[in-house]
Parts: sequence; structure tokens; C-alpha cells
Amino acid sequence: MATSTIFKRSIHSGVVKITAPRLRGRGVGDIRACFPSTSTLHQQTTSTTKIKHFSTTQPTAKMSTSFLETVKSRRTIYQLSKSSPISDAKIQEIISQAILHVPSSFNSQSTRIVLLVKEEHDKLWEITKEILKAIVPADGWAATEGRLNGFKAAYGTVLFFEHRPTVSSMQEKFALYADKFPGWATQSDAMHQFTIWTALEAEGLGANLQHYNPLIDQKVQETWAIEKDWELNAQLVFGKPEGGPMEKDFMGVEGERFKVFGV
Repeated sequence: MATSTIFKRSIHSGVVKITAPRLRGRGVGDIRACFPSTSTLHQQTTSTTKIKHFSTTQPTAKMSTSFLETVKSRRTIYQLSKSSPISDAKIQEIISQAILHVPSSFNSQSTRIVLLVKEEHDKLWEITKEILKAIVPADGWAATEGRLNGFKAAYGTVLFFEHRPTVSSMQEKFALYADKFPGWATQSDAMHQFTIWTALEAEGLGANLQHYNPLIDQKVQETWAIEKDWELNAQLVFGKPEGGPMEKDFMGVEGERFKVFGV
């Protein structure tokens, strides 16, 4: 597949590695560069192209309701099978669009993603089983193996990483906020996870989010030639849902988790 001018894909045997180049900053060291004027807010310059975003669609209550219904539908599903209602190309498109458009602090674009499907997905969970079997007590292994086999039974896994050099670079350029950038990068990574998870749900896929890092970090790097400065954060397992979500209890919202003033 040809290299895109916006994002890079390297594909082999069910593995897709997707990255997006960080947009060049303007006036590094000038705090005004962090707050673009309205004339530049929707026109960001990359090293290879310019992207302009213009919306001619008027927002409506129906649109927000539809969006929120999709958000509600995104639930944790563990019973997944090794099939997909959409093509691999569509899955790649969803991830690519998330990488391009999910926000990050100072437009740092610190999130990196690897997509594993089919045999490469299976390989990840066999690696995880091998690592955990060496450390899980024998009397607890059967339950652990059953759980990992459930993940392997799915269609694919999305691996989420943070690019440490990007975070370090932003800390150096904006020293006033140096202690904030690691947390901001994690927030952006979480938004990528939620966006992709919700988009897959909208296409008829189910998913669950796992965190076997840092136990599997080294083997993941070695197996798929991942750069060592990519820090693994989460693994989104997805496939055709073969069961529903568990019951979910909700805490109170108004007054307990949501306060309103001036309305």
C-alpha cells in the first residue's frame, strides 16, 4: 500500500501500524502559539500538507441525540467471535480518522497505534499466555488461561501507545507546563481509545479494553518491530459480539457528579 501524505501505514500479514506526523508548532516559546486566533484555528500546517476543515452542517438536537445513543451503546463485551461485519480497510479508516482528528494538548499528537487482526491478533494473546503462565500460581492458571483464550477468540486487537519523545519535546518547549504533559498525553490516548471503541460499536463490533502492559511490552516490541520509545498503554480487543454486556449500576448524576450554575 502506498504511503499516505497524512499518515504512515506499514502492513504485513494482518498487522497495520498507523502513525501521524506531528504538526509543526509556530513561535516555539511564544505562549501565543498555544492559543491560535480564529483565522488559524481551522487551518493547521503539517510537514507534507495543509488540511482545512469547514463545516456546512447545522447542528441539530437529532444529531446530538444520535451521537449520545451511540455513546450509550458502547459497552464492554467479552463474548466475541473471530469475524467482523466490516472490512479490514474500514477498520483501518476508522483508526486513521481517529488519529487525525482526536485532540491532543498543544496539538502534540503523541498517540501511536498498532492494529493486529487474524493470525497476528492470535499471536499477541499466545505471547501474553506464555508470559503470564510463568508468573501466575498454578492453582490460578486455569482461570487466567480461560480469560486469555476469550481474548484470542476475538477478531483483532488495537494497541495504544504514547510516543515518549513527543512528550519530552513538549516538556522542553513549554517548560511552564512540563509536569502536565505526561497526564495530557494519557488523556489524549484515552480519547483515542474511546473514539475508536465507539466507532467500532457503531459498525456492529463489540470490544473490551485490557491492560497487560508492561508485562508484554518487550515481546510486543520484538515481535512487531515497534520502536522502543513507544510506550504501550492499552489493548482494545474486538470482534463480532456473541453476547451482551453485564448489568451496569449508575451513581447519581445531578448534584453528585454534575453541578450547574447560572442556568
